[in-house]
Amino acid sequence: MKPNIEELRKKYMDNPPEGMTSKDIRRMSEEELLDMDYFLNEDDLFADEAGAEGFYIF
Repeated sequence: MKPNIEELRKKYMDNPPEGMTSKDIRRMSEEELLDMDYFLNEDDLFADEAGAEGFYIF
């Protein structure tokens, strides 16, 4: 599933990540934008996996 790049760009232009400006986001390539989105949200990718919160010994 390919995300809508323009919606993603608008999302980050309206609320740029810390250390970036809307102008930085506007100049990013599609690949850079997708990479940034992935790394900003990578903690959410495994949130639903069992045991992701910690280590358990039984």
